[in-house]
Amino acid sequence: MAYLGLTPSEDSSGGRRKQGSITKCGNGHARWMLVESAEHYRKPPKVSKALSVRQEGLSREVRTVSWHAQNRLNKRSYKLAMRGMHVNKIRVAIARELSSYIWDWSARGDGNSSG
Repeated sequence: MAYLGLTPSEDSSGGRRKQGSITKCGNGHARWMLVESAEHYRKPPKVSKALSVRQEGLSREVRTVSWHAQNRLNKRSYKLAMRGMHVNKIRVAIARELSSYIWDWSARGDGNSSG
């Protein structure tokens, strides 16, 4: 998340801690792609016909993680919206969490094997 610049800046001194906007360090194009992708999690999760075709040949584990991510990120987006958070802040929060899913999956391996 820090590599992508999706971590909040911080101004701390003594017992005081103040977080600011995202740092915007790192790869701006990757950050932009994640923030744009995060917009899609506002809609209810579903596996469309096109997505079903793209998922052919993937392991069951990959599809399970994908479905879990869709549900979790949609639920988080909804909750943040109900709290009255600004749309752009919601996008960045979802992009940050999406990046953790991507990082976790890349740390496991190529994603095409079943274990």
